[in-house]
Amino acid sequence: MSGTSHDAVDAAACDLRLSGDTLVLTPLGHLSVPYPPALRSELVAALPPARTTLETVCRLDTGTGQAFADVAARAVAELCAGDADLVVSHGQTVFHWAPDGWAPDGGAVLGTLQVGEPAWIAETTGLPVVSGLRTRDVAAGGQGAPLVGLFDALWLAGRPGSAVALNLGGIANVTVLPATPSQVEPVPPRVEPVETFDTGPACALLDAATRHVTNGRQAFDADGALAAHGQVLPDLLVRLLDDPYYARPAPKSTGKEHFHLGYLLDRLGPTAPTPQDLLATLVALTARTVADAVRHTATEVVASGGGTRNTALMAALREELPGVAVRTSDELGVPSQAKEALAFAVLGWHTWYGLPGVLPGATGARRPSVLGSVTPSAEGRFPPGRVTAVGRPRRLEVLRPV
Repeated sequence: MSGTSHDAVDAAACDLRLSGDTLVLTPLGHLSVPYPPALRSELVAALPPARTTLETVCRLDTGTGQAFADVAARAVAELCAGDADLVVSHGQTVFHWAPDGWAPDGGAVLGTLQVGEPAWIAETTGLPVVSGLRTRDVAAGGQGAPLVGLFDALWLAGRPGSAVALNLGGIANVTVLPATPSQVEPVPPRVEPVETFDTGPACALLDAATRHVTNGRQAFDADGALAAHGQVLPDLLVRLLDDPYYARPAPKSTGKEHFHLGYLLDRLGPTAPTPQDLLATLVALTARTVADAVRHTATEVVASGGGTRNTALMAALREELPGVAVRTSDELGVPSQAKEALAFAVLGWHTWYGLPGVLPGATGARRPSVLGSVTPSAEGRFPPGRVTAVGRPRRLEVLRPV
């Protein structure tokens, strides 16, 4: 997969087996391969709010598919000893169509587009490919994002208190689980009801601002070094927080169609903050909007994604959430940089066996759907459909790699 930072293709490999009602996941490693520079430049130039052409979309769909195919082949060879059963491809999101997505009274997602034609992956690896996982949820009336709720609910099932899974990618999203009683439950652990939604920008504005203030010399604020030496500008923070998106109820989703450099520059107005103060204020924005979304329910926040490497952001989150344990997914055995890719592997496993990939109500869809489409393998291997031997998992156990 490649996220909203669109800088690299990430691949994670795992072994998945069902043991009773528990899906057992053994991580086999992960790798990240930068996009070819020319392809990334063309991708960045075509993303909103820029205009593009169908020719460019076709070129990006093909080029991204080929890049994903190369990384998938590497992952099979290097992480799976040359032997894998299934590839799951998220693709590269280029547009998330939510024209009313920031209206206070809500707004339906009308479509979502990920490029990266899966036929290239199937042809290169010889394996079947599950792809296009977001679109079916949108067609069923859901937001199509975030889709990690099922993984989070299975993985964090049974943890004491009220656990929240947080992904700090280009956009920050959370999965909010209901409280687990402190006593031992006499029934199987719950996996629903669960809320999952985008809280607002994370690395999207931070990275855009960093590139802007450094004239492109830095793609991101490594370790939050700039932000750590700045002061939060209260007036600018108030202007940034005055966005109707934050007041919208869940489920909701957003993206770089809304939160981009032009959006930020419009809100700066005539002021010219120092780079350090601008980055510090954007860190405060992400920390505040995440905290506002979970502060009344969370006793534990488990964070993953590229934003966890921003020490200023993690410190700001802990300051906004006193009394809440804020830790990274690495502490629970899931590498933070591979967590979203592993989540999509679990979704693809569900698709292969004809099981829904979303929980009831989590995305706002009318019904939980089996997600995605399947491109057959070179030998024509296709999903077996829902078989009686595979029931719906009730929890996910992540084993520590040997």
